[in-house]
Amino acid sequence: MARMRVVTQAFFVVLALFLAVVTQFSWLRGYPVSLFLEVDPLVALATTLASQRLYQGLIASLWVLLPTLFLGRVFCGWVCPLGALHQLAGWLGNRREARRRLDSNRYRPLFALKYYLLAALLAAAVLGSVQVGLLDPLCLLFRTTTVAALPTVNLATGWIYLQPPAHAYAWLIGGLAVLLFAANRWVPRFFCRALCPLGALLGSLAALGWWRIDRHPDRCVNCDQCLGRCEGAADPQAQLRRSECFVCLNCLDDCPHQALSFAWMPPPSTARAAPDVDRRRLLAAGAASLLAVAFARRSGDLDRASSPAALRPPGTLPEPAFLERCLKCEQCVRVCPTNVLQPALLETGVEGWWTPILKMRYGYCELNCTLCGQVCPSGAIQPLTLEQKLGAGAFAAAGPVRLGTAFYDQGRCLPWAMDRPCVVCEEVCPTSPKAIYTREVTVADRQGQPVLLRRPYVDPERCIGCGICEHECPVRDLAAIRVTAVGESRHPERSLLLGPRAAV
Repeated sequence: MARMRVVTQAFFVVLALFLAVVTQFSWLRGYPVSLFLEVDPLVALATTLASQRLYQGLIASLWVLLPTLFLGRVFCGWVCPLGALHQLAGWLGNRREARRRLDSNRYRPLFALKYYLLAALLAAAVLGSVQVGLLDPLCLLFRTTTVAALPTVNLATGWIYLQPPAHAYAWLIGGLAVLLFAANRWVPRFFCRALCPLGALLGSLAALGWWRIDRHPDRCVNCDQCLGRCEGAADPQAQLRRSECFVCLNCLDDCPHQALSFAWMPPPSTARAAPDVDRRRLLAAGAASLLAVAFARRSGDLDRASSPAALRPPGTLPEPAFLERCLKCEQCVRVCPTNVLQPALLETGVEGWWTPILKMRYGYCELNCTLCGQVCPSGAIQPLTLEQKLGAGAFAAAGPVRLGTAFYDQGRCLPWAMDRPCVVCEEVCPTSPKAIYTREVTVADRQGQPVLLRRPYVDPERCIGCGICEHECPVRDLAAIRVTAVGESRHPERSLLLGPRAAV
């Protein structure tokens, strides 16, 4: 049975990594790249609480919930790719003697922490702030893979990217992942046992499972051998903690006296059904989360940019609705062909931690690209057609999708500040007619000689905020033209202009 489970875990790890690798514009050929995120029941529950509607793609989460109701936490023990990687890390670092190995697999009060974290995350979702992606194992896996793991592998091998990307805060995301894996040296599967909110949700449902491990006291000699490889620290040698059991079935193989079996509805007295949590602490965790969200909301108006850097991908919902859906999984960051999408830290406020923003010095929004909306698993970024994005065909009346507006810093612009010829921004502007135009002026240089210059201007009615002008600006440290979120089309109150410019 143990070998079968290892094979199953290996399959899902390989599948998850394969889907992560092919989530890029050159390899995206209809693969269900967001499959794991779409079957995540914690994602389904949090987005439903936040938006008061169930996103259609997340109905697939029933494929995880139904086996849990019948069998217990089989997802944690047999399917979850991050859990399998933590199990592997614990196995590689396990150099304990037999007695210490048994003790490391006993239940600890610390393991109740994940239930308090779950309560806090769900309470935040009630106020419309989806923060489950910070700790959800599948979001955590794909975020770490996108921002830190795959770029690191590519740095050593060059196998994955044609043009290696750079990601803001890769050191932080990668460092947190390393710390979580290192914790397995202290407690096996530490993240799964103590921190995982998805495990807490499934553990709460596992208490209803009809099949579970059953101990026969008349055969048990209290040798504790069943603890040696227990993945969930579920205490199979005593009253089984049903909410902690990963259904790994290692205890059945390790028991020398056949005192354990996987039985249909065994006597309730042989197990602990409910998680071992304190109700007051659950309420305190939820209340603290509600206060935190309220404080974060009042630190900035979500209907307007709290920061000029709060540039969102094309097709993004208005900011409050976006925060009700964004999982911080970085699927959009992974698929972006120009590397312009980056995980935010505090650029969009505390609630926007790890949500995607556009940083034009890394890249620009390709005019003919709508990939980010195609891979978003929750609908935070709506799928667009090229006609919708460009405002062509049937969408001509609505106009193109605007991400923001470009502004000149004339103190840094070469034709304005230093009387040096430069027309790079006008040349690369992709709109037709161009949003950037120039006016010829003749000025005298230091020696009094006339110099013909073409000074650039931005037409706010034509600018779509794609950022290629900022990316290509030859003033490299701080570009002379920069895009901010004002004028974006996803919310009418963020319009730059009062109305259409009168004809002259």
